[in-house]
Amino acid sequence: LQNIVSKHSSQFRGNAQHDALEFLLWLLDRMHEDLGAASPAQQTRGPEEVGDPPGAATQPGTSGTSFKLKEGRLRSSLTCPHCLKQSNTFDPFLCISLPIPLRQTRALNVTLVLQYERRRFVRVGLAVPLLGTVAELREMVAREGHIPPEQVILAEVSPWGFLRSLGDTEELGAAGEGAPLYAFQPPPARRPGTAPPSRLAGAGHLRSPDWVPPTATRSSDCLHPPGAAGRILLLLCNVAGDGPRLARFGPPLVLWEERGVSWEQLQQSILAQLQALLRGEVRMQGPGALFRIRLAGGTEPCTYLSPQDPRPLCHPAIERALQLSGAGGPPHVKLTVEWDLSTKERLFGDIQEEVVEDAASVRLQQQAHRQQPSCTLDECFQLYTKEEQV
Repeated sequence: LQNIVSKHSSQFRGNAQHDALEFLLWLLDRMHEDLGAASPAQQTRGPEEVGDPPGAATQPGTSGTSFKLKEGRLRSSLTCPHCLKQSNTFDPFLCISLPIPLRQTRALNVTLVLQYERRRFVRVGLAVPLLGTVAELREMVAREGHIPPEQVILAEVSPWGFLRSLGDTEELGAAGEGAPLYAFQPPPARRPGTAPPSRLAGAGHLRSPDWVPPTATRSSDCLHPPGAAGRILLLLCNVAGDGPRLARFGPPLVLWEERGVSWEQLQQSILAQLQALLRGEVRMQGPGALFRIRLAGGTEPCTYLSPQDPRPLCHPAIERALQLSGAGGPPHVKLTVEWDLSTKERLFGDIQEEVVEDAASVRLQQQAHRQQPSCTLDECFQLYTKEEQV
């Protein structure tokens, strides 16, 4: 057979490897010509009106015997949106290349920090749409955690602290690629005038260093008057070290705070949130700062709050961060609490990041998206013949 074929077609001469489908199409075309009929490529193609028989657009006698069992016809319909007149075109084919539907989702892990879990960190696996928005992700997280979507704060948290918060209008393509994605639920807000849940006092004495960040700015040009009331939602990350060696320790914190609190009151609130992690009780001796507080995830780098500011949370940069926190979740401000390494070791020891539990959905989603997507022949035909508007 090879010798006979090579006499009629030079492309199949020799012992080189050739495409089997190409050979089959060539063989059928030659058989069609030898039987006295035109090849499918030579058959005429023209429009047919609705109701015309499938063979009306071709010349009589062009359908050979060998092609009655092997040839198909593809109908293309064009409908005018104004007069609704339809025109059909029939194309003969011997083979057709069908597209394979691609996977429309990807696996994304989100760490839930919910109030009813008592700050237990649970990582869940979600199948998020490739072309979706953060608003869809917020809805999925809300269903997973059984909380309202407007209570979900989505933020990327790296080993060095907060990177950014996600707004509803952002695309999901880059979500979670820069750092692990966390979903926070704000705690219930305290009533105005009530004290924090706990106070720190005891026999241990720790003199706070009289340190003021060189770039800190007093809020003399504060956007809020001295008697301004209101609460602000804070997301806190604790880091220790200096320069590029900063490393996060302990869990991220979420708390409400009064806008008009002093530095000492803010420091007490943060220490109260960390009380379970402290080695012993802490008593402040004199004014000062145990740590530095830097605005995180903003457009203004290295914006520190000053311990000498009577109302540090009224800083203009705080107000700008509230406005840029993104639509969808509650307005909030991300702060990085920077500890001196020696102070951190004395108060917390060698504590590292939080322990995160993996739900079963993490493994299931990874396995499902690692496998090749399966589809039926009917689904491939539906994708190939999908209606389009021009």
